[in-house]
Amino acid sequence: MRARAYWTVAPGRGELRVEELSNPGHGEALVRATASGVSRGSELLVHRGGVPASVADQMRAPFQVGDLAGGGPVKYGYLSVGVVEDGEPDWVGRRVFCLHPHQDRYVVPVSALSPLPDEVPDHRAVLLGTLETAVNALWDGRPLYGDRVAVVGAGMVGASVAALLAQLPLERLELVDPDPERAALGERLGARGVAPEGATPGCDVVFHCSASPEGLQASLDLLGPEGEVVELSWYGDRAVPVELGSAFHARRLRIRASQVSTVSPHRAPRRDHAGRMAVALRAAHDDRLDALLAGPTPFAELPDLLPRLADGAPGLCHVVTYDD
Repeated sequence: MRARAYWTVAPGRGELRVEELSNPGHGEALVRATASGVSRGSELLVHRGGVPASVADQMRAPFQVGDLAGGGPVKYGYLSVGVVEDGEPDWVGRRVFCLHPHQDRYVVPVSALSPLPDEVPDHRAVLLGTLETAVNALWDGRPLYGDRVAVVGAGMVGASVAALLAQLPLERLELVDPDPERAALGERLGARGVAPEGATPGCDVVFHCSASPEGLQASLDLLGPEGEVVELSWYGDRAVPVELGSAFHARRLRIRASQVSTVSPHRAPRRDHAGRMAVALRAAHDDRLDALLAGPTPFAELPDLLPRLADGAPGLCHVVTYDD
C-alpha cells in the first residue's frame, strides 16, 4: 500500500514523496486524509530551514520523520483530519483528527486519534491542535467573570485564544495587532480589534501571542496592578529583552509560561490530554472560527503553496484538501 507525503527537502523547497505503508496491526488504524492545515508559524520556520539545532528536539512533531535542524529532508506537520478505512473495527468509518504531517494515508495507533462530531466540518477540525493550545492557555490564565482582557498578536494562536475568550462574560476583550487586517479579525471573533497604540490599559490578564519582544513589552504595559501576562509565544533560542524596572515591581506584575505539551497545573489533577481535547472539540462547534481559515488548496499543489505563504500570502491557517 502506497501513500504520498509532503517533505521539506531543502530550505524553501518541498516535494511530495511516495512511501510504502504497512497494514494496520492490533490497536492501529489506517486513516485516509480529507483535510490538513498549514500552521504558518512553525511550518514556515521549518520551510525556511530556520530551526536552530538547540531547539529542534523541542519543536519535534508527534509523527515527524527526519531532523528539523539543517533544513531537511523532514516530514513535518500536525493538523490532519481524515476517515478511518481499516484497522480496529470499532474505529472504521469514523472521522478523526490526528497530529500527523501532510499525507494522504497513514497508519497510526488509535490512541493518537480524536473522533470528530458531525457538527464540526473537516475544514474547521484542522484547527483542533491550535484550539487545544488555546484551551490550555485559558486554564493557565483563569480569566474571571467581568475581567478586562487583551490578546496581543492576532496570528493563528492569538485568534484562537480570542475566539474562546469571546464566549466568556468579560467586561472587555481586545485583540491587539499592528496589522489592520488582523486586528479587524477581532470583530468577527467577538472581540474589539485595535492597533497597539489604541489598546486599553488596566487589564487583569493579557495573553501574549506575537512572538516578538515588542509584543511582550506591550502586554506588560497593558496590565493593571497585580495583573498577569500569559506567554504563549515560541522564541526558539532568541534572547527576549523586556523592561523589568520600577513599574514591573511596583505594580507586582507576573509573566506565566503556557505551552500545550503539559496540561495546565490548574486542571491537571482533574483533566488529562484527552479531557482537554474534548474541551477543544466543543469549542470547535463555533463557526466564527472559519474566519481563521484560507484556501482550500489541493494536496498536489502543496509544494507550490508553502513558498507563497512564506512570501506573505494571506490567511492564518491554510486548508489543504485531498482527493481519493
